[in-house]
Formats: sequence, C-alpha cells, structure tokens
Amino acid sequence: MEKLIAQLLRLYLLPGTTLPDDMARHFEGTRSVPVPLVSSDDLTRAIVIDFTRERHGAPDQHWLELCAVANRLQEAYGFPAPAVSITGASSFRLWLSLEEPIPLGDARRFLSMLRDEHFPELDLQATTQVELPPCLNADTGKWAAFIHPGMGASFAEEAGLEMAPPVAAQLAFLEGLESIGKAQFFDALVSMKQGDAPQPAVSVALEPSPKEGLLLKDATLEDIVRHLHAMNIEPTFRYVLPRPG
Repeated sequence: MEKLIAQLLRLYLLPGTTLPDDMARHFEGTRSVPVPLVSSDDLTRAIVIDFTRERHGAPDQHWLELCAVANRLQEAYGFPAPAVSITGASSFRLWLSLEEPIPLGDARRFLSMLRDEHFPELDLQATTQVELPPCLNADTGKWAAFIHPGMGASFAEEAGLEMAPPVAAQLAFLEGLESIGKAQFFDALVSMKQGDAPQPAVSVALEPSPKEGLLLKDATLEDIVRHLHAMNIEPTFRYVLPRPG
C-alpha cells in the first residue's frame, strides 16, 4: 500500500494532501476519502478530466471521447501517455500528471483552449477533488480502479469492478507513467494560443490510430495478459455466474 501511495504522490498529489492511515482505509474500501488536487494557494499537479456516459448518447461515446482527447494530447503536443481510470459508476477519468505545480487557472485555461482548438463539442473541465483509485464507490457498491487503456471499451456500459483490484496491478499501471514537464505544458499552451498545433486528422468515431501508446486500440485478452506478464503480474480472472432460475 505504501508503494501505491508513493506513486500517487509522485504523479498527482501535492505534499500534505493525504494521511497514510486514511488512505489505507480508503484503498481497503472501509471509508472513502476525497482528496484535494489543488493546494490552498491554488496550485495543482494533476489535470483529471471526467468523461461521463450520456443518457441519450451511444453507449461507448464517452470512451471514444476520452481516447480522442488522450491521443490528441500525445500526437499534437508530445505529452506522455496518461493514466485512465473507471469510477465505479458510469464515468471514465483521464489523469494528466504535471512534473511541477502550476496555477489552477492555467490548468483551466489549458482545457478551455484545448476544447476551443480541437473539441468544441466537449465540455472539458478539471476535477479539483477526487476519490483516488482503487476505492469502493459508495453509491454503486462497485470498485473504481486504474485500468489498462486497452480494456476501456469493455467498461463502456458499466465502469466499475465487482471486486477490489489487486494492488500490485494498480501499482504497475502507475509505475511506468511519466509527468508532463513544466516547459512542455506551457509550450503547448502557447501553441494553442497561436493556433500552431495541427488540426485533428480524425473525429472521435473513426478508426483507431495504430501509433504505439495511443488509446483508440481495444486490446484482446491475450494482449492484456502479455502486458501484465511483462510487468511481472500474474492476472486472475473471475467470472460471476448467474444464479440458477
């Protein structure tokens, strides 16, 4: 558990925002603890974007929208691959890690300009407080978790797990992630302000990009097992069988 907290601190959290005892109970599903992503002086190291399933939209539209945003950030601005999580309800989250704290106003400006430049149809808002995965969603009784991006489409109907995910797997999903450098972030901001970034070549509903690291590719079960084995994780797959008549 300490290693998981260390990775979350490395990537997303500001000093003093978590207490080890509270986080241990949180990850065990005993008591969910919302964690602020913004300091008292309005600085943040994380841009976390919610993608919620719309009642009247296609079942996987929110997943395709997340993929489109994640891919655009990597293709146009060279950002490192982000983390992806499910909320235990009906939403996905995209997690951008910042190497150094930036003002919250700059994070909001970045999302506003990203929307104007590439995604005028989306409402991109930064979450300022979040229940860190893995945790139990009190409303649904299902688990929020970081996921392998190739598994995202399988959670489009219901973004939650029946059982707590293995801590080792959650840790492995975070260990390989990198943060966005401060200069890189502000270069992207300036690029969007000047309109220098390339325009999207595809819409959210078109075919997946084959580029390594992008999120529009749905992994097969074999792909996922191979990926977990490469991180020295032995996956365990559990199936919930319907009760007889």
